[in-house]
Amino acid sequence: MRIQSKLARALGAFGLAAAVALVAGCGGGGGGGGSSTAASTSSGSTGSTGSTGSTGSTAGTTLAANQAAVVVSSGLTGHAPNMPMVSVTVCVHGTSTCQTIDNIQLDTGSDGLRLTQDALNSTMSGALPTESVSGKTVAECMSFVDGNSWGTVRTADVTIGGETASNIPVQVLGDLPQSAAGGTSNLCASGTLNVASSQIAAHGILGIGTAKYDCGSGSRGCTSAPNGTYFGCTTVSGTTSCGDLGVPLAQQVANPIAFFATDNNGVILNMPVVAPTGATTVTGTLTFGLGTQSNNTLPTSGIQTVTTDHFGTAQSASLSGTGVTTAFFDTGSNGLFFPDSSIAGCTISTGFFCPSSPVSRLPSATGYNGTNVSIPVSIANAQNLFNSGGFAFENVGGNSGTSAAFDFGMPFFYGRTVYVNYDPSSTNTFGSATPAFFAF
Repeated sequence: MRIQSKLARALGAFGLAAAVALVAGCGGGGGGGGSSTAASTSSGSTGSTGSTGSTGSTAGTTLAANQAAVVVSSGLTGHAPNMPMVSVTVCVHGTSTCQTIDNIQLDTGSDGLRLTQDALNSTMSGALPTESVSGKTVAECMSFVDGNSWGTVRTADVTIGGETASNIPVQVLGDLPQSAAGGTSNLCASGTLNVASSQIAAHGILGIGTAKYDCGSGSRGCTSAPNGTYFGCTTVSGTTSCGDLGVPLAQQVANPIAFFATDNNGVILNMPVVAPTGATTVTGTLTFGLGTQSNNTLPTSGIQTVTTDHFGTAQSASLSGTGVTTAFFDTGSNGLFFPDSSIAGCTISTGFFCPSSPVSRLPSATGYNGTNVSIPVSIANAQNLFNSGGFAFENVGGNSGTSAAFDFGMPFFYGRTVYVNYDPSSTNTFGSATPAFFAF
């Protein structure tokens, strides 16, 4: 779920999914093991396999170099349903000083890699160089429903699966004190910060949405100041202070996949079917590129394509009886979120739906290409599902209150192959047609 700002897409990582998590005891996590470890960058195929729990299906094959495993499981905290996780290797540009970090949340609703400071080992924390613009260290403040992220922008080589984005900007969360925040309308100066692994139930966020940069250029972009997102910091006598800063595109936090040498025009996410009772763990596949290799060909028939704006929002949406006006497809949300007061809410997992028996809804999304797609969904009792001990659920949802959007969160992706085409433009545009699309 997102807020309406130039960084609306980024809210998929920390937004309603995380806000609900704070009161429900869930909302982040996923596969890959436990803590981060030091490792060298790999340029070969990963060969990862995985299987679901007793109620799911097996999804295990040897992966190609343009693929990575996506795992939904107990993850980092053991309290995190529907949070897909991947492993990412970051290196100091052009060197063998590297670290592989697991439990990175995969998010189709944001753009760019964000790592928590506490997930970096002592070598990497000091070795990744900070960016500088006009002689000031670049920092970023991103505002979400339940709080804000705050930290410097660094540069790194980023490897996912067997492909690398060279020397791109990434954000490190929590490496600046809140007292350093400043500037015009800077919510990080006084608001709640979500910057630690324990707070986001992950070691970071990998935003693989439709945009190349997390803010971009144009009237709503961040190349000029003030923009409410990027800040320049200076340190005097040990005290750091930050103010408004315009940041050139090349130094804004960037979607790593869009900067691979090849296979950089989109992604394909394939997740297995999950039974109505849920599964303890499921493993899917993220494939890089569309139409660039034999394993990422876009079907010529049998799929529906919804074109979106620059940041992946459909032109319009509808749901009988509710105030839904738009929609987006977001693995960074751990449920299907939409305004519907007719479905009973949970008393313990506040924010989620807890009907006495499953209910059905039929939302539709319309792309800028005019394609209208109806997507039937089922909503079950979230508290009963969470108590079952599983972590992957295709029928968990929640009331988004006054939001006018239908958030097709992680449950939407189970049992589907979803194709995401990137907008090659760098202009930050809302509500206008771009080449970006979701197809399924």
